[in-house]
Amino acid sequence: MSWLIDTFRTYPSIPIFLTIGLGFWLGKFKYKTFSLGTVTSVLLVGVLVGQLDIPIGAPLKSLFFLIFLFAIGYKCGPQFASAIRGQGIKQVIFAVVVCFLCLIVTWACAKIMGYNGAIATGLFAGAQTISAVIGVGTDTIGTLHIDPAQKKALIDLIPVCYAVTYVFGTIGSAWILGNLGPMMFGGLKKVRQQTKELEQQLNHSSLSDDPAYISGNRPIVFRAYKVSADNFANPLSVKEVEEHFNSLGRRIFVERVRTADGNISDPTPDMLIHQGDEIVLSGRHEYIIGDEAWLGQEVDDAALLAFNVEKTQVMVTKKTAGLTIDQLRAKPFMYGVMIQSITRQGGVPIPVLAQNKLQQGDMLTVEGLPQEVSAAVKEIGYEQRPTNQTDMVFVSLAIVIGAIVGALTLNIKDIPISLSTSGGALIAGLFFGWLRTKRPSVGIIPDSSLWLMNNLGLNMFIAVIGIQCGPTFISGIKEVGWELLVVGVVATSLPLLIAMFLGAKVFKFHPAINLGCCAGSRTTTAALGAVTDSLQSSVPAMGYTVTYAIGNTLLILMGVAMVLLFT
Repeated sequence: MSWLIDTFRTYPSIPIFLTIGLGFWLGKFKYKTFSLGTVTSVLLVGVLVGQLDIPIGAPLKSLFFLIFLFAIGYKCGPQFASAIRGQGIKQVIFAVVVCFLCLIVTWACAKIMGYNGAIATGLFAGAQTISAVIGVGTDTIGTLHIDPAQKKALIDLIPVCYAVTYVFGTIGSAWILGNLGPMMFGGLKKVRQQTKELEQQLNHSSLSDDPAYISGNRPIVFRAYKVSADNFANPLSVKEVEEHFNSLGRRIFVERVRTADGNISDPTPDMLIHQGDEIVLSGRHEYIIGDEAWLGQEVDDAALLAFNVEKTQVMVTKKTAGLTIDQLRAKPFMYGVMIQSITRQGGVPIPVLAQNKLQQGDMLTVEGLPQEVSAAVKEIGYEQRPTNQTDMVFVSLAIVIGAIVGALTLNIKDIPISLSTSGGALIAGLFFGWLRTKRPSVGIIPDSSLWLMNNLGLNMFIAVIGIQCGPTFISGIKEVGWELLVVGVVATSLPLLIAMFLGAKVFKFHPAINLGCCAGSRTTTAALGAVTDSLQSSVPAMGYTVTYAIGNTLLILMGVAMVLLFT
C-alpha cells in the first residue's frame, strides 16, 4: 500500500485519471431521477483520493480549465451573438434579470450569514449549478493581495461549499421548474393543454399541414409501388401526383419511375405515369404506406430502390437565417429535400414546427437524393461534412488571445479588477464561436472534440481541485457548518420562484416558454429535461437556447463579481 501511495505522489497524473474514471462511473448511477452528476462525483472522488496528500502543480488545472471555458464560449457564441443583435431580445433581457437575481439573492444570503467571499462563491457555484464559478472564483482570489496561507484557505473553501449546495441546486431546480412551475400557472393539466395548443399554432403552415414537420425524430423512407389504381386510367404527370399528396397535407415526392418497358429514370415534373409503371415515393413512413388504395400495391423492387440517398448536416448562415421552416420548404431548391432535425447551440434539439424561425448557426439535418440535397445545401448555408480533425491552430491562438486580454488588470483603490485568464478564454470562445458562423470553413471543432474539451477540461480541473483540497475538506465542512445546506436551498429556490413570476406577469411568456427560459437562464439542463418530461413536449427548448447562452456567460463572470463584492 505504501508503494502505491508513493507512486501516486511521484506520478500525480495517475491519481488524476483514477479520479476522473471513478467520477464518471459514479456519475452514471441514478435513483429514479436523482443523480450526483459527473462533476460532483469527480469532486467527491478527488476529495477521497486527496486524503493521500498528493502534491499537484497549479498550471495543470489552469490549462484544462481554459480549454473548458473556451469550449463553452465556442458552443454558445452563435446564439449569444444573434440574441444580442435582437433575435429573442425579450429572452435576453429576461436571462440578464435572472442572472442578477441569482447574484443578489446569493450575496444577500451570504451577508446575512456573515460568510466570507470564498464561502459566498462556493455557495453561488453550487446553488446556481454553475461549476465553472469554482475556477473563476479561484483565479480571482489568486489575484488578491493577501497572505498566501489565507489565500489557500479561502480557495480550498470554494469546492467544499459547492459540494454542500450543488445537490439541491440540481434536484431542487428540476423539481421547482418541472412540478411547482406548472402548478403556479394553473396546474399541470392546463399547462400541458396550452403547450399542445402552442404546438398546433407553430405547426400551422400556409402551404400545408405537413406531418413531416411535427417531429424531427420520425424516419423518412423511400417505398416502391406498382401503379394499378383506376386513378391512372388517364396518365397523370409527376407534378399532378405530388400536388394530390400536397392537397392532403402530405409532403411526398416521386423520386424514380420504372416504365412498363423496364426502363428506370429520374422523373421530371411533366413526365407521365401510366398504369403498369412502378414509382418510388419519399416521405413520412406512415403516410406513404397508407396510399396503396390511391396508387396500387407496394412492391419489393430491389433494382428500383437501389439508388443513393444523402443525409447531411448544414449550418444556417445569413442567407436563410430568419426564415420560418414553412418559408424555407417553400423555396424551389427544397424540392425533394426534407428536414429531419434541427439542433441549436451545441446540440439542443429544437422542434421542427412550421412557424419556428431559423437562426444563424442552427444545424439542420436534411435528407434526399444527392443532387437535390446538394442544390439545397448551397442555398441554406454551409455543409458540415463529418470530420475528426480539429483546427488546433484556431483553438490555440484563440485561447492565447483571450487569456492575454483576461490577464490585463485594472487596480481600483488597491483592488485588482480583471476578467482573469479564465474569463478571457470564455470571451474568446464567444467571439470565435460567433466568427465561425461568418466563416464556416475556419475554426472547425467536431462535436466529439467539443464534448471532450468541455467534459475532460472541466472534470480534469475539478479532479485536481478535489485532490488538492482533500486534506482540508472535512475541516472545511466543519467551518462552514451544515446550515449552509439550508442557505443553499434558499439561494436556489428564491431566484427561480421570482423568475417564474416575472416571466408570467412582466414578460408575458407562454408557460412552456417561461419554464424553458428559467431553465436556460440558470443553465440547468436537468431542469429542462424535467420540464419537457412533465409537459410531454419539446417546446420549452425554444426558451432554453437563447437564455442558456446569456446565462452561461453572465453566471460565470459573476463568479468574479462575487469575490470582488466581499473584498
